[in-house]
Parts: sequence; structure tokens; C-alpha cells
Amino acid sequence: MKAFSMTDVGKKRLVNQDYVYTRQEPVGNIPNLFVVADGMGGHKAGDFASKYTTEVLAREIEKSEKLGPQPIIMDAIQIANHRLIEAAGKDIKLKGMGTTLVAATIIEHTLYFANIGDSRLYIINDKIRQLSKDHSLVEEMVRLGGINEEEAKHHPDKNIITRAIGAKEPVEPDFFEYRLSRGDIILMCTDGLSNMLEDEEIYRIVQGRRDIVEAVEYLIDAANENGGKDNIGIVLVEPFADEVSK
Repeated sequence: MKAFSMTDVGKKRLVNQDYVYTRQEPVGNIPNLFVVADGMGGHKAGDFASKYTTEVLAREIEKSEKLGPQPIIMDAIQIANHRLIEAAGKDIKLKGMGTTLVAATIIEHTLYFANIGDSRLYIINDKIRQLSKDHSLVEEMVRLGGINEEEAKHHPDKNIITRAIGAKEPVEPDFFEYRLSRGDIILMCTDGLSNMLEDEEIYRIVQGRRDIVEAVEYLIDAANENGGKDNIGIVLVEPFADEVSK
């Protein structure tokens, strides 16, 4: 397995509220952990929210005595949500803060992940597919048939999210599992990437680079060239990179 992550402040923001975490060694009872978080809130609150949530999540996973990725990750998310709400209640400057979250682990050949908000997880192989489900006002409108996917891409309310860590208790993450195939690449990212680049452009960049480090750097450059309107957070994982074909 190979993994690489990076964040960038973008062209328009003064503070980087995106936070990424990659650990290819065991975290408690799961063998690895990958996280992307996009914080929101006033001055300094958003960057605190994304970093603090990720740190609490990793710590709670580390000490969990549960077995199985779903109960371990889902419990840790609830605790992180509770702690973030608690922290906001103690400091007026942090009031109203929150963060999106995608947290993933790979066990043998299966990907398990949870998501809250509009940060995304894609699988890239012969095509690009979004596996996560956006918790956004516009996505709700698409599901209800009010607008189509093309209209959603350019809707003025596309950044309004309907679920976030820190908003209320309990938080309601979606949890997915996906059987990985040889050649799959996992892309986790904040909307600073997905709003700046079409999925097909993301696909071409990832498949056209010599390795995942170069791919992440090119993705960030392309997002900034297209306007860089938000912070950019990316985790790229090659689950089968070190395996020898038989």
C-alpha cells in the first residue's frame, strides 16, 4: 500500500481549514486510517474544528476495544462530535464551528469508510466513481427530483451542507463498505478540489501521472489554476501498490 496526502490554502482564503491524516500502521484494532476534514466557522474556528475532530477520532479509535471497523469508527465519530460541541460551548470564539469528515480504513481487500458533509471519497480505476454521499442541500434537491445532476454542479447553494460534525447530537454519518479490485486508487478530498475540477479532469490527472505524489501535486495545481476558491485537502491511496502479481 502507498498513500500520500497534502493540503493547500488555495488562492482566495487566508486560513487553511482543511486537515488530512494518513497512517498506514495499525490504529488500535484497525490496520490503517485515512481522514479528510473540512472545517467551518469564524476566525480560527474552522481550522481548530477539523484538526481537533481528527485528533479525537484517531485517539478514540486507538483505545477502542471493539472489533470490526464499523462500530470502531462510528463510535469514535460520535465521541469526536460530542467533544467538538463541548469545546465550542467553552469558548465564544469557537461557537458555531463544525467540520465535514471522511474516515476510511482498508482491511484485506475491503474499504470501509464513513462520511459526514460534502467531502468526498472516489474510486479511480478504468473510470472515476464517487462512493460517498454528499450531505448537502443541493444533493437533497437532486434526490427529490427538484434539479438534475448538471444543474447541481453550478447551483448557488451547493456549499450549504445538511450534516456536519459539531452541529448537533447525535451526528448521522453514512457508512459504506466496498470490495477493492487490483488497480483501484482511492481519492479522498474536500470540496476545494471537487468544486474546482470536473470528475473527468480529476480522473485524467490521477491516471496520467507517474505516481500518487505527483498526482496530488498536479491536482492541487489544477484546482488553483481554475480559481482556487477554497482550501484543498487530498488523500490518495494505492491499496495494492506493493503487492506482487501472481
